[in-house]
Amino acid sequence: MKVSLFITCLVDQLCPNVGVATVEVLEKAGCEVIFDERQTCCGQPAFNTGYRKEARKFAEKFIEIFERSDADYVVSPSGSCTAMVKHFHELFPTDKKWRDRAEKIAEKTHELSSFLVNVLKVENVGAKLSGKVTWHDACHALRDLGLKTEPRKLLQKVEEAEFVELNGSDECCGFGGTFATKFPMISTAMGEVKCASARDTTAEYMVSADSSCLMHLQGLLTAQKQPLKTIHIAEVLTARA
Repeated sequence: MKVSLFITCLVDQLCPNVGVATVEVLEKAGCEVIFDERQTCCGQPAFNTGYRKEARKFAEKFIEIFERSDADYVVSPSGSCTAMVKHFHELFPTDKKWRDRAEKIAEKTHELSSFLVNVLKVENVGAKLSGKVTWHDACHALRDLGLKTEPRKLLQKVEEAEFVELNGSDECCGFGGTFATKFPMISTAMGEVKCASARDTTAEYMVSADSSCLMHLQGLLTAQKQPLKTIHIAEVLTARA
């Protein structure tokens, strides 16, 4: 099975280790991974801020690039960016040709944990991580994509890892992309609530599928001098100790 990697801006620029881990997980699961360096932003920041005309330009470029690939699927280590692809069709309300192209790309695009569990039917990838882990449900992955059991199934199969549920796991961490810059005090307060809930689990790692949430939460934890670490699920699935 051939997979085209949709790496996302944040992973490309700030969390390349997550991209490397994603490729490693997919290859171990038996996929051939290809990467088109022409890919750019999916347009989510513009879309969420109301700039639909600008977002449409990003969507068109994304569609043109990925529909030329002979890959069977497009996979991304981000629930929010994957969700954006699922919304592409909304940008072409009166253009049936582009809307159909957008829907076709959306059908083959998957977030990593969903792809592993729902498409490949894989739950155990041979990972090993000593310690207690908890899960933060990122908003887009949970609400837009309906992902809840998939990452938990994967984490529960990680050798030597103890999974504990996070109270309020489905509550927003406060990042929300441009929300964090428009309303920093509210964003920080929401993040601190999430961090407090995570600390209550006594977990050593807080895991999620979105680097944006993890970056936001790790910044708060570091400022609080807390030992709890955030980690992307792709990195957990490539852990060997």
